[in-house]
Amino acid sequence: MTYIQTKRNGWCYLSTIMDLHSRRIIGYSFSKKMDTDLVLKTLESAVKNRTITGDLIIHTDLGSQSTSDDYNQRLTELHIRHSYSRKGCP
Repeated sequence: MTYIQTKRNGWCYLSTIMDLHSRRIIGYSFSKKMDTDLVLKTLESAVKNRTITGDLIIHTDLGSQSTSDDYNQRLTELHIRHSYSRKGCP
């Protein structure tokens, strides 16, 4: 999650997913709210840009958005394993 301060809207948030093999951003979403919906939209953006294959892992920090029940439920539906950074180590 990247915090971006704007003159018009104050703080806004950019959520991205990077493919670690290609080092390319494969999904992103931008919002005035840093909520679960933001990371869910980012995930859907990434899914549209890549074919999901077996043994896919997404690695996130322990933020409330990426640890939410809705986010983890969607990962389960997509058969994506969730990996987390340890506490205090984003």
